[in-house]
Amino acid sequence: MVFSSLLFLFRYLPIVLLLYFICPKKLRNLLLFIVSLIFYAWGEPVYVVLMLFSTLVDYTHGLLVAHYKEKGNLRAAKISVASSMIINLALLGFFKYCDFFIGNINLLFGSDIKLLNIALPIGISFYTFQTMSYTIDVYRGDAEPQRNIISFGAYVALFPQLIAGPIVQFKTVAEQLNERHEDFDKFGYGVKRFVTGLGKKVLLANNAGLIWDAINTGDLSTLPVLSAWIGILAYTFQIYFDFSGYSDMAIGLGSMLGFRFLENFDYPYMAASITEFWRRWHISLGTWFRDYVYIPLGGNRKGLPKQIRNISIVWLLTGLWHGAEWTFVLWGVYFGVLLIVEKLFLLNWLKKAPAIVGHIYTLFFVIISWVIFAIDDLGRVGQYIGAMFGAGGSLYSSDSLYLLMTNGILLLILAIASTPYPKLLCEKLVAKIGDKPTALVQNVAFCAIIFVSVAYLVDATYNPFLYFRF
Repeated sequence: MVFSSLLFLFRYLPIVLLLYFICPKKLRNLLLFIVSLIFYAWGEPVYVVLMLFSTLVDYTHGLLVAHYKEKGNLRAAKISVASSMIINLALLGFFKYCDFFIGNINLLFGSDIKLLNIALPIGISFYTFQTMSYTIDVYRGDAEPQRNIISFGAYVALFPQLIAGPIVQFKTVAEQLNERHEDFDKFGYGVKRFVTGLGKKVLLANNAGLIWDAINTGDLSTLPVLSAWIGILAYTFQIYFDFSGYSDMAIGLGSMLGFRFLENFDYPYMAASITEFWRRWHISLGTWFRDYVYIPLGGNRKGLPKQIRNISIVWLLTGLWHGAEWTFVLWGVYFGVLLIVEKLFLLNWLKKAPAIVGHIYTLFFVIISWVIFAIDDLGRVGQYIGAMFGAGGSLYSSDSLYLLMTNGILLLILAIASTPYPKLLCEKLVAKIGDKPTALVQNVAFCAIIFVSVAYLVDATYNPFLYFRF
């Protein structure tokens, strides 16, 4: 079940909200735990057991860590943290990477080990990182152990961010689990944020995805330059509006229920360097790797050689986190190299250059990265990048011009919508004409987004979610 489905919008969500607000406050975590398990079980009933096991493992390990720390036995506390991490990473490794390693062993040694063909549990990369952060936070003293297993289960399984984040570190919601305040302002903000995300996903991402799929599935050996660039620009916007739209919906749902989740995107295509891009894109993932990998390795505190080593490790792991494919490894290495080059000299040069230079440089290399990310075959990755620079044999064709004419306005809308300018314009209108008229216009606009989005969903057969596979 995904947020941009009629089942979720008109059955699951209304029932959950009704039950939540008529339920006594002391039972709301229990209710959230149950309805979140139902949400997850709707698509993968078997793997609910895996999630419950992961919840139980980290709940008990968190208590063990706290117990040993209180006794002054830091060695036993460290062993408890290590045990939790080993179990979590073993589960993630088995379900996500087992066939990847078997396939590569077969390729290297000519063996014929059968693949397990195990279905990837939805959202395992997200909730595994969340539960690992809990025991680490308890050990560091950044969070108190959660002694109520129902409340902890609600944190792990919480349906707004269960499938695709944002990755919510326990320390950021620990107090909210025990005591949170729901009100009309939070609920109203949550509804608006959810509708914004729904519009991004259904109206923008899905339409951009149709362009990308039409081009990517064709013959890349004869793909004109113009078609190749139209296709990857469409994917560039699709993945942004798809994932940021889902994050908006998650943050909105959390606000309706009284939670405050941290932001996950901050207009990343406005960045003037790759370093800045990764401060704006999938912020919760970058923060997780910074807090639990980069800084513990030494960060930038132990000299440049070790900083380069730490960046390399983080980005190799980031690539692997996204998927068990060599294209994802290459994608992680690609960004690792760019970030190291920026640390060595390029970032200082970009700061001195005109801002437009940094923006063009960043967008160019980010767009190239999406080719590696989107296509899971290294041969086709090379073909597509080659087509972008003329390997297809022609600059444009009649089909290219038709694509541009029929989708040019959509691409322009996508480009404008990926910047903060529409938001800034709304803020200026509020300042000029006042709150009440602006609120009326906003409410009409939100109603229109809901109506048009639902109309699309009723009629559409194309409604993928790109980060569902991670």
